[in-house]
Amino acid sequence: MELRQLEYFVAVAEEQNFTRAAERVRISQSGVSAQIRQLERELGAELFDRSARTVTLTVAGKAALGHARAALAAAGAVGQAVGEVTDLIRGRLTVGMVIGCTLTPLFDALAAFHQAHPGVEISLLEDSSDRLVEGVRTGAVDLALIGAATATPEGLDALTIISERLVAAVPAGHSLAKQRRVTLRDLIAHPIVCMPPGTGLRTVFDQACAAQSLQPAITLQASAADAIADLAARGLAVAILSDSMAVHYRDRLTACTIDDVDTPALLALIWKSTHSPGLRELLVHSRQAFTEPGPATSPRTHGLTP
Repeated sequence: MELRQLEYFVAVAEEQNFTRAAERVRISQSGVSAQIRQLERELGAELFDRSARTVTLTVAGKAALGHARAALAAAGAVGQAVGEVTDLIRGRLTVGMVIGCTLTPLFDALAAFHQAHPGVEISLLEDSSDRLVEGVRTGAVDLALIGAATATPEGLDALTIISERLVAAVPAGHSLAKQRRVTLRDLIAHPIVCMPPGTGLRTVFDQACAAQSLQPAITLQASAADAIADLAARGLAVAILSDSMAVHYRDRLTACTIDDVDTPALLALIWKSTHSPGLRELLVHSRQAFTEPGPATSPRTHGLTP
């Protein structure tokens, strides 16, 4: 049994697809399949059910997954421990970023970290906030920028970047445009365009509606703020945005405060632990990037996306 076989096994388990797993570990699909087959022969059991389009773990595979992750983590810790005492940081970090969020300070942090520690390979991926939280919990993602309805997802550490209220944005001439302050009951009389489920902004909106037993007609969904604003500007629906997002579109849309949504939507960095010296250093650069004054921390750049 080799560490690379365990790495391929974990990749297939997490991706639920041999092709995506091969892309992740940067070898051919046939190479991944061959190594998994060899591992299964050594263990005397099939690890995956390959009968459907989505590859799923067998009972044996589920039993092996945690131990495989632990073995890979232990092997990585050996190199990190040696690197730490010799002032060398090496290895690989996976950073997650919520879909549709272009946040300059995060890129600044990654660039500064790469310059200081070129021996660390950085992978950046986009996904929904819910999936990124799960990725951090399982160890597939080291650090993630997410949208959330609570300051800290359970069991994780977090650094809140932005905390903002939701607003409803409508074009001139809309019946809500002159009100400036609205309630959720005002909004449910109109079609809504909002972020998709699994995003922080949508979670805040859904929870607020559920608390009042309201069922809004969310007829349109988009993961990018520009798309939501464009749809609302054309009169197709009322946009649900964060305060700083709406400011960017004030030439086309009027923002109305939603009085009965008190829970803010948050943008936060999350991580599970700081045992990795590379992650500790990346957090140092991230805190610096997000706290330095200047254009990089403007509300527009921080437009509170999913």
